[in-house]
Amino acid sequence: MSLPRPTLRRIVTATAVAATGALVMAGCSSGSSAASIDKAAPKELKGTVSLWHFFTGREAGVVQSAVDGFEKANPDVKVDIHAGQDDEKLQKAISSGQNIDVGLSYSTAIVGSFCSSGAFRDLSPYIKRDKVDISDIPKAVRGYTAYKGTRCTLPALADVSALMYNKAAFAKAGITTPPKTLDELKADGLKLTTYNADGSIKQLGFNPLIDFYENSPEHFAPMINGTWLDTKGNSEIGSSPDWKKLIEWQKGYVDAIGYDKLKAFTSGLGQEFAADNAFQTGQVAMQIDGEYRTAFIKDQKPDLDYGTAPTPVLDGVGNYGSTYIAGNVAGVAKGSKNPELAWALLKYLSTDTDAQVTLGNGLKNIPTLTSALKSPDLEVDANYKTFVDVAGDPKTITSPATADGAAYIGTFTKFWQAYQQNGGDLDAKLKKLDSDIDNANQLAGP
Repeated sequence: MSLPRPTLRRIVTATAVAATGALVMAGCSSGSSAASIDKAAPKELKGTVSLWHFFTGREAGVVQSAVDGFEKANPDVKVDIHAGQDDEKLQKAISSGQNIDVGLSYSTAIVGSFCSSGAFRDLSPYIKRDKVDISDIPKAVRGYTAYKGTRCTLPALADVSALMYNKAAFAKAGITTPPKTLDELKADGLKLTTYNADGSIKQLGFNPLIDFYENSPEHFAPMINGTWLDTKGNSEIGSSPDWKKLIEWQKGYVDAIGYDKLKAFTSGLGQEFAADNAFQTGQVAMQIDGEYRTAFIKDQKPDLDYGTAPTPVLDGVGNYGSTYIAGNVAGVAKGSKNPELAWALLKYLSTDTDAQVTLGNGLKNIPTLTSALKSPDLEVDANYKTFVDVAGDPKTITSPATADGAAYIGTFTKFWQAYQQNGGDLDAKLKKLDSDIDNANQLAGP
């Protein structure tokens, strides 16, 4: 069984996206749009249209099955697929003027640079002309597929996060239900933690370290309904009392066990996307993870007795049942020689319920249409259902795009990693964090 890719896991890699994004900024003129499109959509579609995407192996076959549905509905159209094209290849190809019609990226972090530079066309004229109802796309997803009012991308599946817990470990510790609050998460996590005779950790209830697997500011944000930038694009992380409370909670959890002890234990754990993942081996009893983990477990540890639940929240602050969402985005390249065909293909992959269900069932990521999330044809077991439910929660959040590829998340992550180890004057450090993010955003431009 081919497993879900690890590629769209962390927007922490936004700093890398920002670096390659300079290629797009340098090679494209701002404001490429579809303002001169025909007043009516073509009655018949004919010709060849290219699709560049990053999937390989079995997953490329899943994309092909969705494309087959498009070609069946449009028998005079041939889709020329270029598989295995990562974001850097896509960006270089567009900036060099290659003939690309539809590009599918694994990172929401490109949206700011691709929209502001014109690398992807403004889709609003097409959407308006064809009366496409984008309200079927969840609000948070609509948010991360546009930049400053320009919709240059549409979504094509997403990742969400939730809590996974080991039922056998829970039963042994006398814990009957998964934690809903951060206080409960800490209490249960400490209760589930056991030690060797030398005081080193034998089993960890929950690993609080930032950058352990999926532990990141994004995936912790639902704990406090965290926000990132104000309406002017300035950081509001440092001035947020809720982010401060969350950081203090996390630091307190780290100190309760010991930073050095946690680092020593973590250094001996398996790789996140390998069969020796610490949750799958039982070394960690609870972790924040994505829906794709259910497929890994089915393939690599089918006898694991586990459950899933929404991410625990700070009592009275977070919205229990919501999550953080981000995922694949696709657009029509500025140099497309077949923009009407490109738009038709993109519209099908992003807004057709059956296409989304096909992709969701095959890739085991989360559909980005409410109609697909509710479709009886979507294959949903009890553990996957948690992720489907939180994805559809109206209070589910995302992070805003910036011209530098949402690099502020990388800056925040580095800040948090340093603070969990060294502590210090948190108020002063948070003030500097805001300043660092604001300065970087100003240098990145509009």
